[in-house]
Amino acid sequence: MRGRTDLVRRVLLGALALVLALLTVDLALPPGARAQEEVTTEVVVEYYYGEGCPVCAVTGPWLEDLEARTPGMRLVAVEVWEDAAGRARLVDALERYRVRALGVPVILVGERAWVGFREGVHDVQIEAEVQRCTDQGCPDPADVRLPEGTSGTVATGEVCEGTADNPFQCAPEDDTADVLRLPLVGDVHLGERSLLVSTALIAFVDGFNPCSLWVLTVLIALSLNSGSRRRTMIIGLTFIAVTAAIYALFIAGLFTVFTVVAFAPWIRVLVALVALLFAVVSIKDYFWFRQGLSFTIADERKPGIYRAMRRVLAQGDNLPAVVGATAVLAAGVSLVEFGCTAGFPLLWTNLLTAQEASAGTFVVLLLLYMLIYQLDEIAIFTTAVVTMRASRLQERHGRILKLVGGMLMLALAVVVLVDPDLMSGVGSSLAVFGTALVASGVVLVVHRVLLPRLGVRRGAGR
Repeated sequence: MRGRTDLVRRVLLGALALVLALLTVDLALPPGARAQEEVTTEVVVEYYYGEGCPVCAVTGPWLEDLEARTPGMRLVAVEVWEDAAGRARLVDALERYRVRALGVPVILVGERAWVGFREGVHDVQIEAEVQRCTDQGCPDPADVRLPEGTSGTVATGEVCEGTADNPFQCAPEDDTADVLRLPLVGDVHLGERSLLVSTALIAFVDGFNPCSLWVLTVLIALSLNSGSRRRTMIIGLTFIAVTAAIYALFIAGLFTVFTVVAFAPWIRVLVALVALLFAVVSIKDYFWFRQGLSFTIADERKPGIYRAMRRVLAQGDNLPAVVGATAVLAAGVSLVEFGCTAGFPLLWTNLLTAQEASAGTFVVLLLLYMLIYQLDEIAIFTTAVVTMRASRLQERHGRILKLVGGMLMLALAVVVLVDPDLMSGVGSSLAVFGTALVASGVVLVVHRVLLPRLGVRRGAGR
């Protein structure tokens, strides 16, 4: 009897020791490790592709790599070109997600859908969404059914477009008319010709920036007083080149930021609201120039700019000193005048990200933007060098430029708020710009012709 009692005691003590050992191990683990053991969140990513699709050839390996380095992610790949069952599954998924797709790849994560794929844009968005689902949990795509009037589409990109018989099968002909192959940059897709039109028009209007034109015309006029065409050429070219380089870096920075956060809806709204502020202030400056809030070079900054100009001219024929002083002046002026012109780069880069422009396309369009942006300054500089005469920008010219720029900025801001896709077609893009120009013309005619004939004056001066 005593032997049985000892045996029972030993068993109980052994069990107690085992429990204590398990508790000790559990307490030794970090809180995050215990939570990971207790709760395992599986993130299902459905990937629909076509065998032989060139876009899928990039998308598939990237998703497989993401699965390999993401614990808890499970990739479900479904072929739809040759597999009728896979095609039927995709049709069902598109109906449940309220998404329209004219090609593959299609990627589903939680309640979000990506139609097409573009490196540098969608890979960032998809990985962020997978991480969010890992942390917070997301439904299996097979269980998602969005209500009427909603859509799971996050973004669209490059796809293999389908045919009438099979909407997910690539068309047999390879249309490369909209692909520009450049060394170092690679393939640049310019199928959306509206991007070219929008870029050219925005850059042209942005180029007539009263702040930059005022500084350039004053600098050229002062340098011409020396009677040296050579010095004027050096000063003018250096100033234009440095200001263009700084402006291009500023625009590239905006595009990079918007590319990373493009899927956040509040970013688009914030950009539109900031642009609306720029637009309203610019239109106000037409009627009440430099009164109240005004995005111009403040009077208290002008003495410093004049001193910098005199330092440039004081270098005489010392070429390195002239170039250096002019570069310093140009850099300082660029920082001061950002407030005059930041509205257009904000809108332009936001429109590019809304239309999923690739990095290569952005580089080409940025070069086009800067070329057109500098046309007016190059024309003013060339005329001054050839004729050895310079004319300064008058206030009435600056006010008209403010009005036209403000009207266009207003139209683009409204488009960004209401429907950025309006800029995806050449016709609709031209309609937006045409509306802004017509509205500017109407304001000018009413303010400068009709109202004075009626004895009515509005605003400070004409």
